[in-house]
Amino acid sequence: MTSTSTPDGRDGPEGASAPARPARRPTMQDVADRVGMSRPLVSIVLRGAPGASEESRRRVLAAAREIGYHPDDSARMLRRRRSRMIGLMFTMRQPFEIDLVDALYAAAAERGYRLALSHIGPGRTQRTAMDELLGQRIEALIATAADGGAGTISDLPGTVPVVLLAGPGAAEGEDAAVLDEVRVENAAGVSTAVRHLVELGHEDIVFVGPTGGPNPTERRAGYETAMTAAGLGDRIRSLESPLDEIGGHAAASALLADPQRPTAVLCANDHCAFGLAETLLRAGLDIPGDVSVVGFDDSAVARLPFLDLTTLRPDPLQMARLAIEAADRRIAEPRRPAEHP
Repeated sequence: MTSTSTPDGRDGPEGASAPARPARRPTMQDVADRVGMSRPLVSIVLRGAPGASEESRRRVLAAAREIGYHPDDSARMLRRRRSRMIGLMFTMRQPFEIDLVDALYAAAAERGYRLALSHIGPGRTQRTAMDELLGQRIEALIATAADGGAGTISDLPGTVPVVLLAGPGAAEGEDAAVLDEVRVENAAGVSTAVRHLVELGHEDIVFVGPTGGPNPTERRAGYETAMTAAGLGDRIRSLESPLDEIGGHAAASALLADPQRPTAVLCANDHCAFGLAETLLRAGLDIPGDVSVVGFDDSAVARLPFLDLTTLRPDPLQMARLAIEAADRRIAEPRRPAEHP
């Protein structure tokens, strides 16, 4: 058998070709070569710095698009000793966190930051998620505290600024002095809903949700406080339920079997409210004619056309902007007093 030389100098069977090599990433020098300009001039254009004519800018930007050149942001930030990267540690235990992640991308971009995500879940502890982010040279860490997502506060790193997001006020005592927070006004939101229902004439109002978890606990407390303030303390009733559709189905079945059926139900989140409302509708009840159902989070399920669920709406973009702003200020001023907006 005759042999031929492969491109790397090794012998191989005749007719055989070497494996295709990955295409090389275009460089700034490639752009310069394409337009016949010096690399420093091309750099001025790509950085948006003054010193190049409009014609030069047009030609350089067109060439960059043609060859698929993209600036290496990581290398540039490394030279400046800045990563412009904020880590996000989240659990996805609540659907509202999906809206928060989307909003955080937008809020970070507004201030020139990028997000690095790390998930806490089965088989992935908070420590694993945190170490993964710290290995990416993040400048600050945002931890979603929804339903305990921030984990143990004492385990959070002291090497970068930390912002707790979407919790009910998880930082207390010494922690509150060093950790910035952006909170969900759980109790106030539910209290407003109860007052609205009372104004509509409802008196028999039931709360449905879990007994544990910081956000549901605050929402339940808001319900009880508002019922008492309305003179309905003797009518306080709660049904324990998980924060999902299955829990809502079970709660609705219990209410349907109860001879003292309520005229309104407040659920700890939208997914629980969705499961409850679906079961009530299938049983032939009219919503809100026979019973009013209120959720919390203003998630996508609340906007399904056949349901049109009444829901309490935290503003994910506003919360995201507050969290990114808090991280940005903490990066610039590490010793400034903690914020709890």
